[in-house]
Amino acid sequence: MHDLAFLPAHELARRLRRREVSARELLELYLARVERLNPRFNAVVVLDAERARACADAADAALARGEVQGPLHGLPMTVKESFNVAGLPTTFGFSSFADNRAAKDAHAVQRLKAAGAVVFGKTNVPASLADWQSFNPVYGTTHNPWDPARTPGGSSGGSAAALAAGLTALELGSDIGASIRNPAHYCGVWGLKPTWGVLTQRGHELAPQPECDNYDIAAIGPLARSAFDLQLAMDVLADAPTMITPLGRVPVAWRTRGTPPRRCRVAVIADDDEAKVDAPLRAALARLVDFLRREGVHVDENARPVDSAETHAVYLHLMRAATGARYDDATYADALGQAARYAAGDRSYPARHFRGNTTDHRTWLQFDQRRHRLRALWAGFFERFDFVVCPTATTAAFVQNQQGPRWERLIPVRTAGGGTVMQPSTDALFWAGYPGLVGLPACTVPLELTQPGEGEPAGLPVGAQVVGPAFGDMDVLAFAQWLETAYRRFQPPPLAA
Repeated sequence: MHDLAFLPAHELARRLRRREVSARELLELYLARVERLNPRFNAVVVLDAERARACADAADAALARGEVQGPLHGLPMTVKESFNVAGLPTTFGFSSFADNRAAKDAHAVQRLKAAGAVVFGKTNVPASLADWQSFNPVYGTTHNPWDPARTPGGSSGGSAAALAAGLTALELGSDIGASIRNPAHYCGVWGLKPTWGVLTQRGHELAPQPECDNYDIAAIGPLARSAFDLQLAMDVLADAPTMITPLGRVPVAWRTRGTPPRRCRVAVIADDDEAKVDAPLRAALARLVDFLRREGVHVDENARPVDSAETHAVYLHLMRAATGARYDDATYADALGQAARYAAGDRSYPARHFRGNTTDHRTWLQFDQRRHRLRALWAGFFERFDFVVCPTATTAAFVQNQQGPRWERLIPVRTAGGGTVMQPSTDALFWAGYPGLVGLPACTVPLELTQPGEGEPAGLPVGAQVVGPAFGDMDVLAFAQWLETAYRRFQPPPLAA
């Protein structure tokens, strides 16, 4: 039964349909693991066990009658705390919303349930979904199953930790600053940030919004222990190819496969001056390049789709404009005061942060025009390449540090010359925005475990993100699935045994 907990969701769904295991048995397995292991990791922070048991029993009864509700029939899963689930709290980690209960399910949760999923709980987040660590005054701190002293990432940190620890079968997260991709990288699982707008965000909210389907840059998407599970989830979650998104209509060719993986043209980017990458991660990418070339993949390590400094500047401004748009009056007034402290030419992270939070409409439009130019450059690049492979973050999971503003928290990055520099944790947002600014699909894939170093009792997972053109989600997943099969499968952390 221990091994059963770590099977990919598509295999569990197959066993459920064949009645090799019952939905109730599988649910009780995960609930027992949550009871035993969750005190160590604090990944699952809301349980809905009794309603889930009733749903699992109903799923088993339906199967006994020969009825299958959908591709997730009877599959136990959890969702990020920020998704509304009727009757359960949605707090975004704010103590002032600790008693907030959702009236109805988020649209994505409705689709998962309609496909037969048994949603039995919710997973932890940072306050306001605004950190690459997952801690808040309502639920406390989530710990990485590979090393509890380290972060599982954020903001979908509880999601990735629960998957890695074998506490759930499938997860639903959200991403504006690598909040799906970063936790997947830190915990050794897979995570997809889809093309912007393909999945509606309705019901992923702290307070009801009037039919709001999309927030700028932000996306929702699945996390899993297999790239094949990501496709399973996307087949359930997406209305494609009938949807019209902010980037246009989803093409009819949405579900078709493009170039076979071994015939793909891939640009690999291992480092950048905007966010220097730790030596072990660069070494992992170099080994991936060697593998790709042995397999016949055309790899270019010098090609770049866009200017890095321009991308970083535009992303930080527009991303912070998107998050600042939801500030209450008092928070906005404080941000205005903070922005006034910095000179107009100051390019430090806090200056960009507060200027973005309080941007005026004219300035926003100017940055949006710069984004359109970058989007056109990406589109031209994908006429010559199928994918870009690049870091998801600058290092493996770092030691938890909850003191002070994020830009004052420093993490060690080992250089090519053998030295170490201390880098603000916010620098790594560059890799979040590289594809995220223009709404491209990006899938984090695990690569390997780092060699244990000082302060690392065991190797830590590191990954990379596979980026494709807009609406190339299925081709990105096909490439990720090939890498999973031929290069790296999921490995459970020893502490989750």
